[in-house]
Amino acid sequence: MRSDARIGVANGARYNFVMIKTKTIATIGPASRDPAILKQILDVGVDALRLNFSHGTLEDHALVLQTARRLAEERDLPLAIMGDLSGPKIRTGKIDLQHNRMEIGNRLVIQRTECLGSSQRLSTTYPKIVEEVRVGERVLIDDGTIELRVVARQSDELICECVRGGTLFDRKGINLPDSRLAVSALTDKDVTDLQWAIRNRLEYVALSFVRHPDDIRELRRHIESAGGDQEIVAKIEKPQAIEHLDDIIAVSDAVLVARGDLGVEMSLTAVPVLQKDIVVRCRSAGKPVIIATQILQSMMESAVPTRAEVSDAANAILDTADALMLTGETAMGKYPVEAAAVLQQIAQETEQYQTRLATTFEPWIEEEHARVDSSLAAGAKLLARHLNPPLVVVATRDGKTARLLSKHRFEQPILALTDNPRTRDKLSLNYGVIPMLISPPTDGPALLATMNRLILERNWAKCGDSILVVTGSNLPTQSGRNTIVVHRIT
Repeated sequence: MRSDARIGVANGARYNFVMIKTKTIATIGPASRDPAILKQILDVGVDALRLNFSHGTLEDHALVLQTARRLAEERDLPLAIMGDLSGPKIRTGKIDLQHNRMEIGNRLVIQRTECLGSSQRLSTTYPKIVEEVRVGERVLIDDGTIELRVVARQSDELICECVRGGTLFDRKGINLPDSRLAVSALTDKDVTDLQWAIRNRLEYVALSFVRHPDDIRELRRHIESAGGDQEIVAKIEKPQAIEHLDDIIAVSDAVLVARGDLGVEMSLTAVPVLQKDIVVRCRSAGKPVIIATQILQSMMESAVPTRAEVSDAANAILDTADALMLTGETAMGKYPVEAAAVLQQIAQETEQYQTRLATTFEPWIEEEHARVDSSLAAGAKLLARHLNPPLVVVATRDGKTARLLSKHRFEQPILALTDNPRTRDKLSLNYGVIPMLISPPTDGPALLATMNRLILERNWAKCGDSILVVTGSNLPTQSGRNTIVVHRIT
C-alpha cells in the first residue's frame, strides 16, 4: 500500500478511500537498478521486489537491496523482498556461432564432456543428462524454439534428431519434459544464494522447478538450520509439480505460476486452464498465489501494452490471483516504471468490477490447530458483509490472523497493525492487506486508541463510523483470546 499511489480519495464512493488490493511484484535488473528508477517503481505502488539469482551477482543484488530498503524506510512503507533461487536449470555449453543452425532431420550429439558446441555436437551444464534421458524423449532448447528427440543412447552420448529447427546459442535453457531427473532441487549455487538471502533477511525465497513437496521440505530445513524465517514460494513450472500440486501447496507459504517454463514443459494451450486450476486450489487452501511471465511482455519495447495483455492481467485478477509479477518488463525493458503503473491501473479497474459483482467464496477451515482462527476469520467476514464497515482492522504479531482474513477476500481493505517489522513487510504480498507498524500495545484500550488515531489521521473513516477489529490469540492485550470487536470511531 502506498499513501500516494495505492490509496486515493474516491469522491462519492462508498468508502473514504480506494485501495488496490491485488499486489504487484517487480523484478529488478539492469533497467531498474538505478536508485532514481527504483524510487519511481516504488512510488507507483509496487508491493514487493524480486531479486533473480539466475542473473547478476550477489554484489549487484546487495546494492539493490540496500537502496530499496533505504527508500522504503524513508517513506515508512512496507516492502517485501523475494530472492528467486535459480534451481537446477540445465543450459547449453559454449556454442560456435559460425556453425549453429539446426535444420529438421539433422542429427545432433549431446556429449558428457565439455566441448565447443555446434549444430552437430554440444555439451550441457548437466553431464548426467546422458544417462538419465531415454530414447524417444524430447529435448527442448531455448524455451522450445528447438525440439530434438533422442533416437539412440551410448555410454557418453545422446544421439538426437531435430524435429523443430532453430539457431543454437550459448547458455540457453534445456527442458526435458518427458524425463525423470535425479538432480537435487537445490544446487550448490542455490545454497550459496540462500545463505546470502538469510543473512540479509529477505522476506521470501522462491524455489524454482519444484517437482515434489520434499523439495519444499528440503529448502525449509536449510532455512531453519541457518536460523532464518523466510517464507517459501513454490514455483510451479514442471509436469511433476502438477502431479503433486495439492501436497506442494500444503507445505508452501505461497505459490507462483511460472507460465514460461510451464508452457515449455507442458502443452502451451494447457497453460490457461492450469493457471485457473492452480489459483482455485491455492484459494481453497488459503495460500497466496502469484501469476508471472509475460504479463505485459510488449512493454519491453513499447510504452503501451497490447489489448490482449491487459485482458490477460485483468482475467488473472478476476480469477482471484493475489499478486501479479513483472519479470523482463521491469528488469530489462525500456519502460519499467510505466509497466508497473499500467499494472496498477489494470488492477484498480478490475477490482471495481469485482466489487460490483459481489461474489462470495468460503474457503474450507484448515487443519485442527487452525480451526479457531479460521472460524474467527469466517465470522468476521459474515459481520463485515452485514455491517459494511469502511475497513477491517486486525492486530497481529506473526501475521497469521491477517493472512486468514486475506484469504476470505473482504470487500473492505484490511488494515493489519503489528509491532513486528518482519511481519509488516511479509504481509506486503497478501491480497487486500494494508500492513502498518505500530508501537507494542500495552493493553486493549491502548491498541484501540492507536488504531482510532491512525484511521482519523489518514481520513480512512470519520467520527461515528463503526470499524470491525479482529485480534489474534498471540497478543498479550487479549489474554490469549481471539476477539472480534465493533469499534465506533471517536
